[in-house]
Amino acid sequence: MFTWTMYQNYFPHELRGHIRKYTDKLVNYFYPYIDITFYELETEGWFERSKAYVTIERYLSKNSSTQANRLKANAAKNGQSVVLTMDDHEEITDEYKGVKVKWISSQKPANRQTISLYREDEKRYFKLQFHKKNRDLITNSYVKYVLDEGKAISVKERQRKLYTNNKGGGRMWSGVVFEHPSTFDTLAMDPKKKQEIMDDLETFSKSKDYYAKIGKAWKRGFLLYGPPGTGKSSMIAAMANLLKYDIYDLELTSVKDNTELRKLLIDTTGKSMIVIEDIDCSLELTGQREKKKKEDKDKNEEDAVKEKIKKGGEVTLSGLLNFIDGLWSAIGGERLVIFTTNYMEKLDPALIRRGRMDKHIVLSYCCFESFKVLAHNYLDVVEPHVHFPEIRRLLEETNTTPADIAENLMPKSSKENADTCLERLIKALEIAKEEAKLKAEEEEKAKAAEKDNGATEEVKNADGVNKKDNGVKENGDVISKG
Repeated sequence: MFTWTMYQNYFPHELRGHIRKYTDKLVNYFYPYIDITFYELETEGWFERSKAYVTIERYLSKNSSTQANRLKANAAKNGQSVVLTMDDHEEITDEYKGVKVKWISSQKPANRQTISLYREDEKRYFKLQFHKKNRDLITNSYVKYVLDEGKAISVKERQRKLYTNNKGGGRMWSGVVFEHPSTFDTLAMDPKKKQEIMDDLETFSKSKDYYAKIGKAWKRGFLLYGPPGTGKSSMIAAMANLLKYDIYDLELTSVKDNTELRKLLIDTTGKSMIVIEDIDCSLELTGQREKKKKEDKDKNEEDAVKEKIKKGGEVTLSGLLNFIDGLWSAIGGERLVIFTTNYMEKLDPALIRRGRMDKHIVLSYCCFESFKVLAHNYLDVVEPHVHFPEIRRLLEETNTTPADIAENLMPKSSKENADTCLERLIKALEIAKEEAKLKAEEEEKAKAAEKDNGATEEVKNADGVNKKDNGVKENGDVISKG
């Protein structure tokens, strides 16, 4: 204590600075370890948590509960569990490719000579400590590994969201917790086709390096089309649950113009799906562009202004195409763009060509393979069953959606069993078959009547021509042949 007091009193400040500098160099020369510090705050004076710090915290949580003596418990986003991390001034060890490293959790002392908005305990940091001989392995490989693993843990444990775009100012998107129960196991679809889609999705999610290699943005387009009630929305939910992606449900009619559409894209994140449902109803994006151009030429300026005010939104086909695969579409990465429609033939070919909508998935009427999935899900009934052959025959003779099948399979009271539900389905299919037969007969009658009317008109026209030919002109006078 006496020596330290003498040192402070008789050694000038500048001299003490030089002594400290060379002392640190001497210590570092013999000190065999390297320290890397990751601060919690990005910058001094602003309360913005470092993404690297948060990611490392998630990575270290898997070892903290088994090694650290003092732990911090934070509630998970779902509120049903806690995440344990090591408290301040704790340390744990980690091993990577046979090399041991040390992680230390500490906090930076507050600067008492300045006024700060934040408390001392907010200035935390993680320190990574390792031997000098392992510098290249740790800095070039291990740190990247920690960040990748931490991100993977965050994605796995995070609460996924379903977003919709806001009309007007303020935030671009509003979100709620996404808790849809649909999975590929519950989808009423042929198992082979289902597996093909799952393989496609999982391959895409693991192809970051491949997309970079071939020079394409890491995104993929899906077009889901088919009659109403065939499971397009359920398919989207199953895809999101399989990949653990957020969903951005984009309502095009609420978008002001192409610029706002681009801003919405920028405000989305990676690991997400941008969905435009019933795109054939969203805007005038059908294949009649040339016809529309011609009609627009015939409008005067006043009509054009009124039409623009009436529509409110001016998202164009070219703006949507740029949104899908233009330069801005590469922002974020790992993204699916999904369109749904009941009438694919109405869409402009440029909108759904390969490269924009890479995979076209038709969701059609319920087949027997799809029915078996529904029967198992709703009634725990599997093949063989006494009613299955008749149901197979009726499904082949009718066009019935999976939604209609599911409604008939669902028990309506506690007294109903599987046989009751299957018998109700058979009756419904028989009624549908009879209605389809009557409808077909009526259409045939209508066509025949239309054909007869056309033939009658032709006869009348022919008679009119004959009557005109019954007289000839001679010197300007009409002379009857009769």
